[in-house]
Amino acid sequence: MACIRKRRGTWVVDYRDANSVRRWETFATKQAAEDRLAEILPETRQKVRPTVEPNITLTDYAGRWLSRIAATVKPRTLDSYAKTLRLHLLPTLGRAQVRQLSRGAIKDLLAAKLTAGLARDSVRIIQATLRALLNEAIEDGLLRANPAAKLGRKLKLIQSTATRQEEIKAMTQEQIERFLTAAATDPPARRYAPLFLTLARAGMRIGEGLALQWEDLHFAAREIRVSRAFSAGRLDTPKSGHGRTVDMSQGLAQALLALQTHREAEAAYAGREPTPWVFLNEAGAPLDESKVRRVFARVLRLAGLPRHFSPHSLRHSFASILLSDGVSPAYVQRMLGHASIKLTVDTYGKWLPIGNKAAVDRLDEASGSRVVAETAAGREERPQVGLPVEDKSAGLRGGPWRTRTSDPLIKSQLLYQLS
Repeated sequence: MACIRKRRGTWVVDYRDANSVRRWETFATKQAAEDRLAEILPETRQKVRPTVEPNITLTDYAGRWLSRIAATVKPRTLDSYAKTLRLHLLPTLGRAQVRQLSRGAIKDLLAAKLTAGLARDSVRIIQATLRALLNEAIEDGLLRANPAAKLGRKLKLIQSTATRQEEIKAMTQEQIERFLTAAATDPPARRYAPLFLTLARAGMRIGEGLALQWEDLHFAAREIRVSRAFSAGRLDTPKSGHGRTVDMSQGLAQALLALQTHREAEAAYAGREPTPWVFLNEAGAPLDESKVRRVFARVLRLAGLPRHFSPHSLRHSFASILLSDGVSPAYVQRMLGHASIKLTVDTYGKWLPIGNKAAVDRLDEASGSRVVAETAAGREERPQVGLPVEDKSAGLRGGPWRTRTSDPLIKSQLLYQLS
């Protein structure tokens, strides 16, 4: 049975864990001991049989966890997890047993990172990494509850929707045209212009654009199948984990068809087969992302645009311009490959039109002008009315309308009765 007792000026939580092993922990205050007791009670009431060593340390379990998930997460995600564990979590918590990790200790670690000046988004990644690891520990029977869960909101590591929207760097239609014109007319950037046009007109991520092959383009239907993406130099699935189909504008279709014709002519002249990749460097290999970013910065300078824009801004611009024009958020969600329409609205909600008088005007068009005309005419023909008086001799309510009123409530009631 779990209990709290005072011993030599400290408060002790005495309990047996899910494996009936007796444990105790000391705290400086009774409140801290009571908080810890509330955390461990669910564990003490349900027996679990861990599939790993019950007293395994966080360092040992982290290595096991990374090996297990290596085949199920993207390489960039795996690298991020390993780096976060090595730099931020294991130096402080590595020797602690996974079963002994407390919510308070984790919260103190995250708060210390914030105090040390680490960016809030970086601390959010630390919390998310530990939360994912401890979710796996629950599956292995080491924990009953995740002590790192929901700490992101408590420490305000998660940005509000309004803050995220304000940080999005999206170009206007006029800025997009200046940028694309500069890319098409600058000789060093001309090879990259079709890629920039694709990102701006189809809302694709840079890795998705670099991984396009000619077999993904269907000119008759004006569609592009996004089924792969480059991530950290490696070919992988798109960020969502699955492919999607996006529409091609007429201008984009014409530009890419002309590019395909040019590539086929080049290959025929050189006596070789055309390469499958749509966007190539001088050596015939897919464009390098770091080189794309350098050329992008050059084009920004030539176009006289702010340097805070990035290739991903073309995707943001695609979404913001469509939504500002009144395009359905559901369509934008499908084109971007977002998991839900809520994500689309939360990300780009500030570009949604607030009012739409044309929409309510269409209600008049649907009912026709006759209803409006009759309503207006009926209002004009209404006689001015007063309040009825009681005709006692007739025993009925009625009689002449002999008085007028200025009370708007009474007037509305009378007009309702007459209509």
